[in-house]
Amino acid sequence: MNHRPRKRFGQNFLVDANIIDKIITSIDPAPNDHVIEVGPGLGALTQPLLGRVNRLDVIELDRDVIPKLHKLADQEALRIHNIDVLAFDFTTFGQSNFDGQKLRIIGNLPYNISTAILFHLIQHRDVVQDMYFMLQKEVVERIAAAVGSHDYGRLSVMMQLHFRIIPLFTVAADCFRPAPKVESALVQLIPHPSLPIVSEQYDAFSALIRQAFSHRRKTLKNTLKGLCDSSQINAAGIDPGKRPQELDIHDYVKLLSQLEKAETAPHDV
Repeated sequence: MNHRPRKRFGQNFLVDANIIDKIITSIDPAPNDHVIEVGPGLGALTQPLLGRVNRLDVIELDRDVIPKLHKLADQEALRIHNIDVLAFDFTTFGQSNFDGQKLRIIGNLPYNISTAILFHLIQHRDVVQDMYFMLQKEVVERIAAAVGSHDYGRLSVMMQLHFRIIPLFTVAADCFRPAPKVESALVQLIPHPSLPIVSEQYDAFSALIRQAFSHRRKTLKNTLKGLCDSSQINAAGIDPGKRPQELDIHDYVKLLSQLEKAETAPHDV
């Protein structure tokens, strides 16, 4: 490897051949699949993917690695998008390039912006078939956390609202260069065919979850103060004395519905 990993890009290159094979086997791409790789780096996953699919799009911000990627295949097979993934419009790209066929998005995500990337991809879930990401193990545990567990929080609720979360396997730090200070894990995310909220409710739901988990140890009647009172929480069929991690997604949907009813109710003048 003759490329110095850049800390500002969060680069930890996967180098273990057995893990690379295990990832490709898990994804099991078909020739006509429309695969997008986020952060290909030096091409550890890119090269075997090119042996399985007819076309591969990759999103890479680091200009220094792009010449190395160009050497892997011609531009018909490998299309490189030199752009920040947080600025990439997956929806427009998918709709304009693939005649409605959904995208398979994969990547060894930079740990310093992995949560931001996940929230960005929520906005584009309608064009996604599935996603496979290498993340910090702790983040995968938070995404997949069960209601009431220590790891269950805002990230759990928002990701589980949109995706079925399937943790696949753990990857040791020494499988990367440079080795990160934490273990990693591969996770599969599959968009739910339908959601319990409509798109117009997303911002309000997101604000509710953000406030609910702003003080995990407080009860709902305290952490949601200013947004709703105990009577509204009770009206949703929820005990105001519960803590935010004790509510599942459907509880929060019911609470959102109650808040919307209160907003549309006539007020005395």
